[in-house]
Amino acid sequence: MYHYVDSGLPNIWLVNGYVERETPYGKAVAIRDVDGLHRAIGRWIVANRPRLTGAEFRFLRKEMGLSQGALARLMGNEEQSVSLWERRGRIPVWADRFLRALYREHVEGSAQIRALVGRLNELDEGEHERLTLRHARSGWKAAAS
Repeated sequence: MYHYVDSGLPNIWLVNGYVERETPYGKAVAIRDVDGLHRAIGRWIVANRPRLTGAEFRFLRKEMGLSQGALARLMGNEEQSVSLWERRGRIPVWADRFLRALYREHVEGSAQIRALVGRLNELDEGEHERLTLRHARSGWKAAAS
């Protein structure tokens, strides 16, 4: 078995799917389908861990290609908060659940949550507009401005 530490997680062991070779510089290891391995690790974390550790939180964030700042903006939070969660491992339940949902959506190829959150963030930055409503037979509807 091979202890796979390149993921940043201390508890990953591979039964197969790797080749070890001696080189003039020491032992080298080649992993087959690293992207597939990382997806399998991420899916397992999302489905099986009761609470994410800081390292698991970082792993999922990086697998989605998000910087700490980008994830913080999606969450409506500060980059420093994400950094602290990853270093100290005390992740708020809401952030744990949000990241799991975002990761699952990422690997399944959907973007509904990310689009919704992006739209909500845009709304936060805008001014509150006046809402004009009109009643019709079918019920209340927003009137054209």
